[in-house]
Amino acid sequence: MGKNPRELYRGAQLIEHAELFNLHGPRRRTVAHKPMRILYVHERFGALGGAEANAMITARELKARGQTVGLLHGPATGKGEPAWCDAFEFRYPLSQAKKAGEKTKAALVDFDPDVIYVHKMADLSVIEALVASGKPLVRMVHDHDIYCMRSYKYSYFTRKICDRAASPYCVFPCLAFLTRKHGDGLPIKYVSYLEKVKEIELNKKFDRMISVSQFMRNELLMNGFDESRVEIFPPIPPPGDPNLRSTFSDRNLIVYAGQIIRGKGVDVLLEALALLKVPFECIILGEGTHKAECEKLAQKLGLTRRVSFKGFVPQEELKHYYQECSVVALSSVWPEPIATIGLEVMRYALPVVGFDAGGVKDWLIDGYNGFLVPWMNKKAFAEKLEVLLNDKALARRMGENGLKVVTGKFDFSNYIRALENLFQTVIKQKQTTETVAAEMACVEN
Repeated sequence: MGKNPRELYRGAQLIEHAELFNLHGPRRRTVAHKPMRILYVHERFGALGGAEANAMITARELKARGQTVGLLHGPATGKGEPAWCDAFEFRYPLSQAKKAGEKTKAALVDFDPDVIYVHKMADLSVIEALVASGKPLVRMVHDHDIYCMRSYKYSYFTRKICDRAASPYCVFPCLAFLTRKHGDGLPIKYVSYLEKVKEIELNKKFDRMISVSQFMRNELLMNGFDESRVEIFPPIPPPGDPNLRSTFSDRNLIVYAGQIIRGKGVDVLLEALALLKVPFECIILGEGTHKAECEKLAQKLGLTRRVSFKGFVPQEELKHYYQECSVVALSSVWPEPIATIGLEVMRYALPVVGFDAGGVKDWLIDGYNGFLVPWMNKKAFAEKLEVLLNDKALARRMGENGLKVVTGKFDFSNYIRALENLFQTVIKQKQTTETVAAEMACVEN
C-alpha cells in the first residue's frame, strides 16, 4: 500500500477526531415539536440520481415521523414513481414553464407550508415566487448548478475542474454561455450570465443553504453566500442490510453504479480497466447520455466479454450486485459534491477506488477505506484496482474500515432528526424576525 502502520494508525485517528467527519456541525439537542407542513421543491418527479434518492428518502422518513409533506415538481422521470406518490401525499406539477410562477403561488396558497425545502430548481419565476412568499426557505445544494453556468464546474473541452467563482470569466474565455442541450433541435443552448447572477442573488436570500460537503460549502462561500447561513448536511442514505457482506470471491467483480454521463468518467474507467493485467469482471449500473458512447468504447478496447452494462437498477436491488463485489469504482472526473454512492456502499463494507475530485475526500481516506487516486490518472486507478483484486484480505479490511466510518459519523436517524431541528430553527428565527419588524414598525408609527 505504500503506507506504514504508523501512517495507517494516524488515518484511523483522523476518522475518530477530525472535523472532517463531524459534518453536522455542533450536536443539536432533539426537542419535541409540533408537526410541520413541509413543501419540497424539485425539478423532477421520480427516481434518477442522488438528488432524487435523497429527496424521496427524507420525505418518506419525515412523513413517517408525523410531518405533512408536499411536492412542487417538474417533469416525471418515468422511474420509481409509485414510491414518490407514496412519499408525497400532496403534489403540485409545474406542467407549463410559462406559468411556473403562477402555479408556485397557487401551490403555496393551497398547501400553506411552514417551511419550504428546495432541492433542485433553476426556474427563476419559481424561485422568485418562493422568496416573495416570505416563508422560511431551506435549500439543499446537491451540485454546482446554482453558481455555474454549465452546472458541473469543469470544462467540457479540457475536462479540467474550475476553481473560480461565477464571474465574467464564465463568458470569456470559458464560453460557459454555450452548453449542451439534450433532446430535439440544436445540440447546444444559450445560458445567460446575467440570469445566473440573478439566480445567485435570489438564493442568497434563503434562510439556510445546506451543502453536502466541506468542498461544497467552500464553493458557496467563494460565491459570496453568508457563512452563517451555510450548513453541512451530507445526504446520508438509510442503513443497509446488516447481514450482507461480499464474498470477495475469485470472480474479481468491480461495480460502478451511477448515471452514465460524461462527468462521471465511465469512459475513463473503461480506459483504466483496459490496463488491468489480472482477470476481472465489471458491471456498470445506470443510464445516461454517455452510455452509447461508452458501450462503443468498451467494444473498441476489447472489453465486451469482461464489462457489461445492466442499465437502471432500482435502489433496493443494488445490494444484489454487492454480494460478490470486490471493489466499487468511483470514476467521476467532475468535482463531485460528495458522491453519495460512496456512503451507500460503505454500509456494505466495500472498499472504494475513486479520483480525488470535489467532495470525495470528505469520506474516502487513501489507504484506509479505499484509495484516493490523483485526478484523471488512469494508470494509478488501474493499479489500485489491481491491488484490491489481488489482495482480498486487504479489500475486506478496507471495507470494514469504511463501515466504521459510515456507522460512526453518518448515522441516518441522527440525520433525519437534525434535519427536523434545522427546519424548526429556521421557522422560529423567521417568526422572531417578523415579530421584531412588526414591533419596530409600531414604534416608528
